[in-house]
Amino acid sequence: MSHNPRNSSPDRRSLLRGTVAASAALALPALGAAPALALSGRPRATLGVQTGDVTASSGLVWVRSDRPARMIVETSATDSFRRAHRHHGPLIGSGTDFTGTTSLRGLPAGEQVHYRVTLADPDDPRRTGEPVYGTFRTAPAKRREGVRFLWSGDIAGQGWGINPDIGGYRAYEEMRRLDPDFFLCSGDTVYADGVIQPSVTLPDGRIWRNITTEEKSKVAQTLADFRGNFRYNLLDENVRRFNAQVPTVVQWDDHEVRNNWYPGQILDDPRYTEKNVDVLAERSMCAFSEYFPISTLPAGGREGRVHRVVRHGPLLDVFVLDMRSYRNANSPGRQADDAQGILGAEQLAWLKRELSRSRAVWKVIASDMPLGLVVPDGAANFEAVAQGDPGAPLGRELQIAELLRFIKHRRITGTLWLTADVHYTSAQHYAPERAAFKDFAPFWEFVSGPLAAGGFPANALDATFGPERVFVRAPERANVSPMESPQYFGEVDIDGGSGELTVRLRAEGGTVLFSKVLQPGRVGQ
Repeated sequence: MSHNPRNSSPDRRSLLRGTVAASAALALPALGAAPALALSGRPRATLGVQTGDVTASSGLVWVRSDRPARMIVETSATDSFRRAHRHHGPLIGSGTDFTGTTSLRGLPAGEQVHYRVTLADPDDPRRTGEPVYGTFRTAPAKRREGVRFLWSGDIAGQGWGINPDIGGYRAYEEMRRLDPDFFLCSGDTVYADGVIQPSVTLPDGRIWRNITTEEKSKVAQTLADFRGNFRYNLLDENVRRFNAQVPTVVQWDDHEVRNNWYPGQILDDPRYTEKNVDVLAERSMCAFSEYFPISTLPAGGREGRVHRVVRHGPLLDVFVLDMRSYRNANSPGRQADDAQGILGAEQLAWLKRELSRSRAVWKVIASDMPLGLVVPDGAANFEAVAQGDPGAPLGRELQIAELLRFIKHRRITGTLWLTADVHYTSAQHYAPERAAFKDFAPFWEFVSGPLAAGGFPANALDATFGPERVFVRAPERANVSPMESPQYFGEVDIDGGSGELTVRLRAEGGTVLFSKVLQPGRVGQ
């Protein structure tokens, strides 16, 4: 299958080497430097811009100011900004850590949109900082245009932060050059429980050097700590350049708060003075909502939710799950009755309803945890869905069995699961003839990541839903640094003519490790 023809159009090529890239370079300074064009005493956007949850007619634009400011967004069909349309954004202040998001409505479908964000002094609108530039493409209105996106997760984990000696988060630049329509970030967007030391000695004697901040020198507990964790990744210029060009669809998992957390948990970790995980999770959600543009989660995080559907034209709906906020306590997972499960009853009902309503050719279920991979939590408990018992569904598996049965009996076509979390890349095919539970249609689950974290060996499989590991690439020991093992991300390419969907599992450095073509219009693959 060929890539989308539009991705090699003159406008897209000029984006990579032309005005927007140049403008982004001016607006996004090197670490620790002041912008060369910044005006003294005027608001500055030193962490760049980003867009999120872009559809055929709408999107969200994000920025952070260095002081109180009014956010103004201008959009245009060209990078000359002739006949620009102005969108009045919020007044940015300390209540949201000086971050702001502006909703764009009435955008043209399937078009390249250029935008610039200007920050104005709230007391004198004539005093403005230098604009920061970005671009994105809206979802197509017509099927023939096709869709191509990337996914991965797990960023700044296990003590491996921004290393200037290797060029920082290099995978982001590689992904940017592939010029996808959007990026699905599958969780562990930060490691709030992961301390970043100035240096780490590798097994071969080499020194890994990190850029560090005060907030990354300890586990996050206060709202200021969590905000600092989300700011950290934006210090990397690869991330800022990527954000200025590629929209994101973001979900969260455990490390936004703490490893393997669940609601109601009380910690016995001596690093924490705040032992109530619910308190930590509320603070993290507040910061998470401030630092990512999410259509269902206004800044502040006190109202709203992470789970949502992002519709990307007639070919694709992305169902973003939240397997963290509504789960029951991690346990051995042997319950014969478990209505709460890993999604919660309300989210499961929502997912069934939205899947049955979807008319998209492909329905990507963006899961922040894998289904059939055994992810332990200590000696006896389990963190994900599977719990190592190959028999009939028990515990959280009961909820997934109910969902898979629903998909089969409603004849919902074109579903596939994408995830990260386990810090390696693999492809699993699930089939009832291999399974203890048989009332479901075959489906694929693809794993990618980490994007900037330690690599880990492959997890064991649980046979309840009949997974077969068709491909895997993983280190042989735990916490292999990004200097020793490549980082991983996945690519999904939907052809507008045939409707075929191709998944490519990629390694940093340009290698396609595995690819699989799926046919449209089928209940099971």
